[in-house]
Amino acid sequence: MKKIFNDNDKMKKLLNQIFRFAIVGFIATLIDFAFLYIFKEFCHFNTIISNTMSFTISVIYNYIASVKWVFNVNKEKSKRTNFILFIIFSVVGLLFNDLIMYLCVDRLNIYYLISKIIATIIVMIFNFITRKLFLE
Repeated sequence: MKKIFNDNDKMKKLLNQIFRFAIVGFIATLIDFAFLYIFKEFCHFNTIISNTMSFTISVIYNYIASVKWVFNVNKEKSKRTNFILFIIFSVVGLLFNDLIMYLCVDRLNIYYLISKIIATIIVMIFNFITRKLFLE
């Protein structure tokens, strides 16, 4: 009987964490899309440059929110180690994001904001899995 309650509690905690991750991710996505649009349309930067800069800005917000509100960060690891892991996975996410944007925009001629939606969904899944595995 205890096992059932324990599994139920774990499931509730995971669902709560996914919900929080979704909220943080939604706000980070708004930040990312807003800056992408500003850099592309108003500053007239190249799509990949605009994407890299907007992604970087959203990662800063995402790091702070994720550590404070989403993940039960492993206290046995130093804050420095957690930050380094976060940055490493963010850079990998950025590379995926830029690659997807390049393929969609430059090779498949998909509108850059539609391409960004595709890239965001793929990288969001990668981010949750890697942060769950390595930050907790």
